[in-house]
Amino acid sequence: MSGLSTPSAASSAHNLDTRLHLFTPLQVGAFELKHRIVMAPLTRMRANRPGNEPSALNALYYTQRASEGGLIIAEASQVVPEGQGMPATPGIHTDAQQAGWQLVTDGVHARGGRIFLQLWHVGRISHSSHQPEGGAPVAPSAIAAVGNALTADFTPAPFEVPRALSLSDIEQLKKAYVAAGRRAIAAGFDGVEIHSANGYLLEQFMISRSNERTDRYGGSLANRMRLPLEIAELLAADLGANRVGIRLSPFGVANDSGETDPLTLYREITKELNLLKLAYLHLIEPRASGAGQRDVDHQNVPSGCATLRPFWDQALITAGNFNAQRAEQTVAAGEADAIAFGRYFISNPDLPQRIKNGVPFTPYDRPTFYGGGTEGYTNYAAFGG
Repeated sequence: MSGLSTPSAASSAHNLDTRLHLFTPLQVGAFELKHRIVMAPLTRMRANRPGNEPSALNALYYTQRASEGGLIIAEASQVVPEGQGMPATPGIHTDAQQAGWQLVTDGVHARGGRIFLQLWHVGRISHSSHQPEGGAPVAPSAIAAVGNALTADFTPAPFEVPRALSLSDIEQLKKAYVAAGRRAIAAGFDGVEIHSANGYLLEQFMISRSNERTDRYGGSLANRMRLPLEIAELLAADLGANRVGIRLSPFGVANDSGETDPLTLYREITKELNLLKLAYLHLIEPRASGAGQRDVDHQNVPSGCATLRPFWDQALITAGNFNAQRAEQTVAAGEADAIAFGRYFISNPDLPQRIKNGVPFTPYDRPTFYGGGTEGYTNYAAFGG
């Protein structure tokens, strides 16, 4: 991802083109957005501990980044205690967490923005230090991921062998997603996004290397897709399909994910999800897989949005190493309807206004991404301030 250069005559002409596409209204589920620059869900590890509740500091962070008619997808939030995989990540399974999130949604709505909450369970990418009573993380199968977890005290440790979920566990998990969705709406969110990407639990069910089950949730492609599809269907029925989105990472390799035939998998699940008429599909472009841990720009990889666009009829959001010019080109080509920005929304709380006016981006500070306080979180200035 690269910033913008200082405005010139050439860049001013580009700004006119940007306004034609990135700043035209877009219907996303139940809501009309005034522009197509979305804030992507970003794990920041700044929830209050030990309860993992959002606080007034988190509310300030999101309120700073809200814009009239814009969409924020709030950071991944565990739907059950067992779903946590990193320290100080917020949840959406207690009354205190719900009350904390209400501070966030009130602030965003006061500025005319819309906000969805990303529902999360990390599965085998957790560590026993995050688990109730120090138990093993859970997963489709008892297969450890390759790599390191981040423990409760912010230190790396090898991924552990998880416990395979039973059929009874899976039924309880589906209920937990619905309960979390209801809490999110009660907390003032406009909708929810199902996190089925980046090697976390729902994608672990989809991927053959992490799913060796022999029951109805394993084996065939249809069986491996079953759980994310069931959760999407349940949430759509309970909250309304126009308040539910889902995130996928086609061709991604984050957190020891990756499928031998990714095109077939992601084409088929996109076709099945399309039948549910969800508010949107949110993709992570392959070139950005693993971008949360380091600066990457994978070359010679397919375009997720261009590949899956023919199979999706509703709003399509894509994310991954975009700058203003590339975002404009992607929307203008019809490959996506909106572009989600991550790292540059951290350091540019007024990112839509900067893009519209050709103002250079403030560089982000990677060491302050995870954990800490105001530095690298709420101390970035708007270009007019």
